[in-house]
Amino acid sequence: MAPYHIRQYQDSDHKSVVDLFSGGMEEHIPATFCHLLLLPRTLLLLLGVPLALVLVSGSCLLAVVGIILLLLLLRLLARQPWKEYVAKCLHTDMADITKSYLRAHGSCFWVAESAGQVMGTVAAPPVKDPPLGRKQLELFRLSVSSQLRGQGIAKALVRTVLQFARDQGYSDVVLETSTMQQGAVTLYLGMGFQKTGQYFMGVFWKIVDICIIQLKYSFPSA
Repeated sequence: MAPYHIRQYQDSDHKSVVDLFSGGMEEHIPATFCHLLLLPRTLLLLLGVPLALVLVSGSCLLAVVGIILLLLLLRLLARQPWKEYVAKCLHTDMADITKSYLRAHGSCFWVAESAGQVMGTVAAPPVKDPPLGRKQLELFRLSVSSQLRGQGIAKALVRTVLQFARDQGYSDVVLETSTMQQGAVTLYLGMGFQKTGQYFMGVFWKIVDICIIQLKYSFPSA
């Protein structure tokens, strides 16, 4: 296992953090594409359109072109939401991480460093409108380089957030992830988080049956 340590974010980390975040989000594109391909409505479309083209035109070549165009369209549909999400983040909290997380009260941003390189990140901003009587922290921007996954870095980053929340007097740590990130869901559940709900971000996500999962870790009452 490669040695690493977790420390607070520094401004000099910005490019590495952004590259790690962007790359991690783009890793979901192939999985989303495969998910789209396996949907019953997609399989019906991939079978029905070429068959219709053959019946109407009598051309198998046209049917093949139709399948290729459909696959390209599906690839674009799988890619576009993730690209838009990354672009939005890079113009909001990720544009100035120090301002977004380190200057705000009760929040922080950490990186996992190995051999002088940023290989993992996690953020923890306070929830703006928590339920009455609760003080909640959000686990945010968890990402680990594909080169060092499976070595406990993600767990260490999550534990860092939990310890920070406990020290700061938070009652809960909450987070959201998607059904496309089953590895992350398994990690959180194994660390004591509990599922509290799920929802679709919009019409597109509902059509493709990808939802947001809400999870919570609650500290015992004193």
